[in-house]
Amino acid sequence: MTDFLSGFSVALQPMNLFYCFLGVLLGNIVGVLPGIGAIAAISILLPITFYLDPTAAVIMLAGVYYGAEYGGSIASILLNLPGTASNAITTLDGYPMAKRGEAGLALLTAQISSLCGGTIGILAMVLLSPLIVKFSLSFGPAEYFATLLLGLIAGAVAIGGSPLRGIAMVFVGMLLGTIGLDLNSGAARFDMGFPNLLDGLSIVAVAMGLFGIPEVIANLRQHQDDTKPIAISARSMFAAFRQLKSIGFSVLRGASVGSTLGPLPGAGPTIASFLAYSLERSVGGRREEFGTGRINGVAAPEAANNAAAQTAFIPTMTLGIPGTPTMAIILGALMIHGIAPGPQLVVDHPDLFWGLIASFWIGNLLLVIFNIPLIGIWARLVAVPRRYLFPIIIALICTGVFGVANSTFDIWAVLTMGLIGSVLRFYGFSPAPLLIGFVLGPMLEEHLRRALMISDGNFGYLFSSPTAIGIHIVTAVTVAVPLLGIGLRNVRGLKTGQTY
Repeated sequence: MTDFLSGFSVALQPMNLFYCFLGVLLGNIVGVLPGIGAIAAISILLPITFYLDPTAAVIMLAGVYYGAEYGGSIASILLNLPGTASNAITTLDGYPMAKRGEAGLALLTAQISSLCGGTIGILAMVLLSPLIVKFSLSFGPAEYFATLLLGLIAGAVAIGGSPLRGIAMVFVGMLLGTIGLDLNSGAARFDMGFPNLLDGLSIVAVAMGLFGIPEVIANLRQHQDDTKPIAISARSMFAAFRQLKSIGFSVLRGASVGSTLGPLPGAGPTIASFLAYSLERSVGGRREEFGTGRINGVAAPEAANNAAAQTAFIPTMTLGIPGTPTMAIILGALMIHGIAPGPQLVVDHPDLFWGLIASFWIGNLLLVIFNIPLIGIWARLVAVPRRYLFPIIIALICTGVFGVANSTFDIWAVLTMGLIGSVLRFYGFSPAPLLIGFVLGPMLEEHLRRALMISDGNFGYLFSSPTAIGIHIVTAVTVAVPLLGIGLRNVRGLKTGQTY
């Protein structure tokens, strides 16, 4: 707890406080505008972090991430359009409340539940951190290799939808990560004669291309009617404060679900919000009222998705395992600044780690403070047709990637990756495992080589400690369980002639 309190001295520094405010403000706007998403926004902002202090950079990107969870509830309640995937379940009760004149109560419930859920998630991080520090002291090259391998496999299986497709995407990402000069021998690998590739592909171009451009293309294919949102004012939200007494246990249950699922690879805020709603419907009483505009149906999922958004940083920062595509981009931002995420991060960079955690609470409080008085502006912004925003987004992507190295080659790279990302999405391949492979692959190679150099080429060194063996067992189970499930479904499908 002392370390957490010391983190406020970092988070409250004027520059860090400014970028925290900027991050949550941009994230809130992104969440309000359906169809853009935090991933695209963080990808666009990634080039800016090159010119920032590492702590300020991560604080800003994190603010965009959990700020989008706040803003997404506004579109869900006022337009029945989820601003982010994790807010989709909020539409079931939030929009009916708005239609019967309780939009102020629904929005206030979402904001207060989000603050409480985020706070509980932060407390979970603080309590778990001392255990992580002790765990980190036993790590060497073999343990790092085992952890990174687990991250790659977990990202492939949990995030990629189909396990086999996810693993294929991870291998493609690892191959892209080998482009450039070999760190040990200095030999050029897969540069195809382009001098620009000697330093490897830019992670900014890869992230923007895989998520920013395909998101725009996918939304252009969808028709959006110009919808007028339900009128709402800050006064109506303040008048609803007395009606929040009934959501206490709903918030606790939702935050508990989110805090538990947030660190798990592939789970994240979306799954947490759906499971929290299901739990609330089962134990909250008067089950038939859910889906018709019940306040508890808004409180539980909103608390869950924000708690999960906070605790998702635990495996990313302390183990180097990104559980979601957004976390993979933030992982890349750390690596851009020469900071290797992993068990030693808490020890080697305590100011960054504890400053980031402290900024979570400051950012959550800022979101509530300016969301309530600005709700009228958000209500008008939510109805802006997305077709006017997409040209601006494409221009920002190209400008941002060009500004990294002042290279037109990077613009062609981001457009190429955008085309690849769009094709992958069209054929049902998730680009997230590809990005995880691109980020973690070079780190895996580095620690493998280091382990083999220490052991004079003995692969048995990779299994030389109980910690490494335990992690390898978890990796094996992570691979075996979904593949076993596919096998069982194929056996059952023989009766109908259907296989998976």
